[in-house]
Amino acid sequence: MSKTIFTRSFITGVLMLTILIAAFSVPAQADKAPSPADLNDLEIAHVAYIADNIDIRYAHLALAKSKNPVVIEFAETMVRDHNGVNKQALALLNELNAQPQDNFLSQQLNQQADQLVEEMSALSGEEFDKRYAENELAYHQAVNGLVGGTFIPNIENPQMKALFEQALVIFKAHEDKAQEMVNAVNK
Repeated sequence: MSKTIFTRSFITGVLMLTILIAAFSVPAQADKAPSPADLNDLEIAHVAYIADNIDIRYAHLALAKSKNPVVIEFAETMVRDHNGVNKQALALLNELNAQPQDNFLSQQLNQQADQLVEEMSALSGEEFDKRYAENELAYHQAVNGLVGGTFIPNIENPQMKALFEQALVIFKAHEDKAQEMVNAVNK
């Protein structure tokens, strides 16, 4: 792995984890920044939906740019699995007659994704593949930590909690596959 790619990937992972750790460790007070732990079920649903759509967006970029079969297979899996989870989530919200609620975290995730897509769009070949792979690993580690450590313990609706627990199993498998992809593109 080139030093530039490693540094960028490491910094991205560290920044994502730092933001998430800082958000979890600061108690919610009127004069403090909001925390993911303070989100209600419908705000959590929106964050999850946005996070799935962001990963689908990254996957479509990979499908358009990569020629690497490992990257292509992973990206196809992301599109299929994240669309599937989103369909289940939307069906549950429809059953509950509820609408997801936009919030600070979903907005922040979208802004970060826009920046990353712009950055990755400028890359090609092995450089793109390595950046995509490293980002997918860091992204799944951060999201899985958020879902397992903050969202699931704070979700009040039992059906929504069950859906998140089921989705986390899928997303942990994605994290393992992302690690395999990182290893493959760095051979």
